[in-house]
Amino acid sequence: MTTTELEAALDRAAFNGDGLLPAVIQQWDTREVLMLGWMDREALRRTLTEGRVTFWSRSRQEYWRKGDTSGHRQYVKSAAFDCDADTLLVEVDQVGVACHTGTRTCFDGDPLRVEVGER
Repeated sequence: MTTTELEAALDRAAFNGDGLLPAVIQQWDTREVLMLGWMDREALRRTLTEGRVTFWSRSRQEYWRKGDTSGHRQYVKSAAFDCDADTLLVEVDQVGVACHTGTRTCFDGDPLRVEVGER
């Protein structure tokens, strides 16, 4: 990615009022949705240029990379904005579990009962 391409992507991102962008993290080969995190401009820049996903921690007010302490790393395979550029999809190669609770994804520990729709 050139500097011009990077700046264009950063400028295109539609950060919310807190300066954050939700980032959906998906396993690149199985399409499994792993987690959702938040990025500010700098976290997005790091994610697009360093090959590892970087988030902004809203509770700790600091940058963090999945796996720096646990070893459960996320290696970037691709990234794309949604149609409004207000949400980011990052496809990763997840090493180990994605959720801090120890489950593979952040979405497999609390399923909800739903009425299944028919078409």
